Amino acid sequence: MRFDGYNTEGFYDEVFDEQGRPRPGADLLIERVNALPKQELQRRQKAAERALLNLGITFNVYGSEAQTEKIFPFDIVPRIVQAREWEMIESGLIQRINALNSFIDDVYNDQKILKDGIVPPELVLSADGYRKPCIGLKPPGGIWCHITGTDLVRAADGKFYVLEDNLRCPSGVSYVLENRLIMKRTFPMVFNACSVQPVTDYPSRLLEMLQGLAPPELRAPMVVVWTPGIYNSAYFEHSFLAQQMGVPLVEGGDLVIQQGEVMMRTTKGLERVDVIYRRIDDDFMDPKAFRADSMLGVPGLMQAFTNGRVALANAPGTGVADDKAVYAYVPDIIRYYLDEEPIIGNVPTYACWRDDERKYVLENLDKLVVKAVNESGGYGMLIGPHSTAGEREEFSRRIIASPRTYIAQPTLALSRVPVLVDDHFEGRHVDLRPYILKGKENTYVLPGGLTRVALKRGSLVVNSSQGGGSKDTWVLNAKGGNSPESALQKEIL
Repeated sequence: MRFDGYNTEGFYDEVFDEQGRPRPGADLLIERVNALPKQELQRRQKAAERALLNLGITFNVYGSEAQTEKIFPFDIVPRIVQAREWEMIESGLIQRINALNSFIDDVYNDQKILKDGIVPPELVLSADGYRKPCIGLKPPGGIWCHITGTDLVRAADGKFYVLEDNLRCPSGVSYVLENRLIMKRTFPMVFNACSVQPVTDYPSRLLEMLQGLAPPELRAPMVVVWTPGIYNSAYFEHSFLAQQMGVPLVEGGDLVIQQGEVMMRTTKGLERVDVIYRRIDDDFMDPKAFRADSMLGVPGLMQAFTNGRVALANAPGTGVADDKAVYAYVPDIIRYYLDEEPIIGNVPTYACWRDDERKYVLENLDKLVVKAVNESGGYGMLIGPHSTAGEREEFSRRIIASPRTYIAQPTLALSRVPVLVDDHFEGRHVDLRPYILKGKENTYVLPGGLTRVALKRGSLVVNSSQGGGSKDTWVLNAKGGNSPESALQKEIL
């Protein structure tokens, strides 16, 4: 198995440049892969897949007739990010999350940005994620978005752009941690030699951030992970993170409000809960505050949160800032609150509620990617160049009927990376989802994050529910040296 004959096909490739030469940092990986005996890489790929199966790394696909769990596809060739590139990404993500946190706090309190006309009030107040019960809230430390997953893409110019912000219940970090475990077992010598920044301390950093949301006088605050239950698509991750942090995994039925406190049912009786890492949507949290028909929520939870008796991460209402319509204004939001230029730019976005931009979108549906602002997971999209006339006609009707709910963007030539296909390598498009933890004292960005890869040839959709898979993401250390994670892996081959 060699990279001989690998064709970048005119796309920006993250391993090879336009002349077919290795990009900085990729030399050693290419050398070691080319040196492997015939069929060895395929053997290691199959071994990695067996390991993932044994670990039970799965997700549910809603709407599947079988209603069964699927193994998240994994490609054995890692994605490499240079240290200098990562420094820019890290700075840009911290800048973005600070601005978005200020925006959320402002929207639910003084609304200065709306009064100043920077963002149209009607756009924010009609957002699907806007929650009236959050008006006037002051969460601990003024932090709303504690855990964020921001989707980045690299375009044909080699630059990274923010494709989407995920501030509600961002998922996928468990795959980052398990992918790293598999790769350290599969390529220990290469991993060690490449000097890769660690990710395995994420659970401890997450726990530290969550504990920091509790009142300082509490020496050992009780933290729990709240899951909707085993039928949720990300249940594996919920249980994994709870286990890694050493905290209880609870469902709504395990919690009750007594005398204004959140209590957890245990075999020893009720125990107070101080911090809840919730993996449940706003609507289902509290039937008294949101959906009255929710069977998953805890009646009275919002009142306890409002009164400062419990901390919630993320705070309810954060979805107002990851609305795809609000996304178009994030560069202005950064300038407004931070008085800085965005370090990482947005993908150019056409807002269909604006008459002139809607006209352009309708006339160019065959060239654009159209997205429903309230959909995720690759659903509610039209990829113009790959669409049929009937699909474009249907989206035209939808946009005209409800322009507020659609945006459009150019069809980007997303960067590609080599993927193992049978006995050779082919290029596949990728994105990147780094995870950001914002605590009272500092903000941490997990080095690398989740690389999602469109495993279908020519596809631009990387979501697991649409046939995508993942890769381990290796962020290289600036000065080389052994990876902190690799010391125990040297003897494994």
